[in-house]
Amino acid sequence: MAWAILFVAGLFEVGWAIGLKYTEGFTRLGPTTLTLASMIVSVVLLSIALKTLPVGTGYAVWTGIGTIGTALLGVALFGEPATAARLGCIGLIVAGIVGLKLAA
Repeated sequence: MAWAILFVAGLFEVGWAIGLKYTEGFTRLGPTTLTLASMIVSVVLLSIALKTLPVGTGYAVWTGIGTIGTALLGVALFGEPATAARLGCIGLIVAGIVGLKLAA
């Protein structure tokens, strides 16, 4: 169950990271409110997951999910480059997350 909670926490991390782009420096109320709510939910869920998961593993997986999701949505939503090197590095992060999960 902790892994599922950690995954959802990672998705909320993606939400707030992408949300930062839409806040326009925290000058837009709607996006700012949603971004701040996503931040809170993400950290609360992370803390719940860390009750049973090792902190190093949990934090690394949480940030990895956030990094992967944010990088992929940056490509999809903002036209950021999807070079082979960039996609390869995302693949390495995925491999690291899988490795941490298997080692836990």
